[in-house]
Amino acid sequence: MTFHNRLRPAASAAAATLGALLAACSSPPPAPVAQAPQPEAPMQAPASDGAQPSLPPPVVISQATNARTYRTEAASHIYRHNADRIYKGKLPPLLYAIGVLQVEVDARGQVTSMKWMRAPSHAPEVVREIERTVRAAAPFPVPQRLGRVVYTDTWLWHKSGQFQLDTLTEGQL
Repeated sequence: MTFHNRLRPAASAAAATLGALLAACSSPPPAPVAQAPQPEAPMQAPASDGAQPSLPPPVVISQATNARTYRTEAASHIYRHNADRIYKGKLPPLLYAIGVLQVEVDARGQVTSMKWMRAPSHAPEVVREIERTVRAAAPFPVPQRLGRVVYTDTWLWHKSGQFQLDTLTEGQL
């Protein structure tokens, strides 16, 4: 048997394998199979590294028919998201900062703009923190009856970094 005759079966096998690989690569991937919706899984215990599974926030629907009523719902929403930062009781007579902020909320409860009516210019860190706090609280209650809403609230800022909103304030000493 010559050298070429000995290589012929190996070459045929290699060509067949190469052909099969090329055919597999050129065929379209199988279509995804639709699955029936799965029931919501119960909350699981935290992973061993302490990480919590992230769930989307529940959608809250506002029943407000005007900006004034919505302001109360928005203030309560901010308080729920910042329970440990709310100043408890009556505020002292002198506050570190007072700011008046106008917030626009779209039909999905997302903050679309913020405009300072009276910014505490002596405390730019408070301005940044209030803006961050408002953005972090989104989505706000969905203003279903209003479509979108622009509301204004006054932030009463204590030197400790705790605050109250004028809409829900406990007053001042």
